[in-house]
Amino acid sequence: MEDKKVGLIGAGAVGCYIVMGLYDKYGDDFMLIAKGKRKERLEKDGLLINGRQYMPRVVTPEEARLEGLGFLVVALKYTSLHESLDDIATAVSEDTAVVSLMNGVDSEEIIGARIGMGHMLYSVIKIASTRNGNEVTFPLPEGEYGIFAGSPSGCQDKAEEFKSIFTGTPVICHVSDDILSLIWGKFAINISRNLPQAVLGVGCGAYDDSKYVANLSWKLWQEVLAEARAKGIEVKESYSYAPGDPSQRYSTLQDLDAGRKTEIEMFSGAMIRMSKETGVSCPYNEAMYDLIKALEEKNEGKFDYS
Repeated sequence: MEDKKVGLIGAGAVGCYIVMGLYDKYGDDFMLIAKGKRKERLEKDGLLINGRQYMPRVVTPEEARLEGLGFLVVALKYTSLHESLDDIATAVSEDTAVVSLMNGVDSEEIIGARIGMGHMLYSVIKIASTRNGNEVTFPLPEGEYGIFAGSPSGCQDKAEEFKSIFTGTPVICHVSDDILSLIWGKFAINISRNLPQAVLGVGCGAYDDSKYVANLSWKLWQEVLAEARAKGIEVKESYSYAPGDPSQRYSTLQDLDAGRKTEIEMFSGAMIRMSKETGVSCPYNEAMYDLIKALEEKNEGKFDYS
């Protein structure tokens, strides 16, 4: 396994977790994949993670293909996925396994439709991170933390191989025999916890302090579970959660705060698309989708009537 080369597309918080794990172990056999100005910036500035500056090798998708990657990790924002499919396809060679650490439940199918599902290894990541300026910080791991990889078919050879690349590194990787349940459990948490607070513009303490916010969260959770059941997937994740800082603002609200496009297409957008196939009703997701898209328009100045 030591002769495998690993590529990474996407150097946000999730990508930084991979960099932290593989930079020292793999050296030049671990590479970031980028092009144009992004490649120039990464080569110039590197990445600041837990107080340490990392300067990984940066290659183009064409150069990555010539390297013959064993694994390609995709850690993009959902808003960048479709425009990056050609780069992913270019970087993949015949024997490359692709691991999507993106949130949501459909990135494997989207990528697999472009490169072939035989390349895909299913995964989900559970990490906490903090970004201060250009620095990403990861706390010491506790509980069910890290990467979970597995095959819905039950053959876990490739997942075991992927786990082995992190041996002796700070990154925790588990092999799961129930990967779809884990993926959908995180999807349910993201939809039920991310979206109501984003619409209201308040910290996560609102779920404890308002029965109305809690009610919205619960109904969104139930819609995701109903969609999963329609697909034959049992979500074992509990709705309960460990309370934290009541002022914490999750990713969708962070995007709105910063004036960025959100990943609502990956959350409620995906629910709406899937519901048209399964016939499962998701009115609360439909409402959240419209509200957050309207908030994006507000950020763009569409409702400035001054």
